[in-house]
Amino acid sequence: MRELTYVAMLVFVVVATLPLEVLLRTRVYARLRRLALVLLCAGLPFALWDLAATAAGHWHFDTSQTLGVALPGDLPLEEWLFFVVVPIASVMTLEAVRSVRGWSIGDEPDPSGRAEDGR
Repeated sequence: MRELTYVAMLVFVVVATLPLEVLLRTRVYARLRRLALVLLCAGLPFALWDLAATAAGHWHFDTSQTLGVALPGDLPLEEWLFFVVVPIASVMTLEAVRSVRGWSIGDEPDPSGRAEDGR
């Protein structure tokens, strides 16, 4: 059971944030271009940093707490999934707050029908 520790944490994060997509209609999964940009801008730099740090011996992964599947860079599968799950959960949470608070980020049409300059 100990080998499921890391993957269980990732599953918990996904399960805990998934209702936000449905209940608050955050539409994170519906906006694939934006989601890909989040993964590129947030996940990729940290993945590269992780690859460099593990290669330099700054840290390692306890294989008894992973599934034992190593992917490029000798990182566990769960570590690669971390760089997908955590940015998605972060954006999901931000979008949920935006939904509840009514915050706009400028990509939604103005409900008043006015142009951006107020005309």
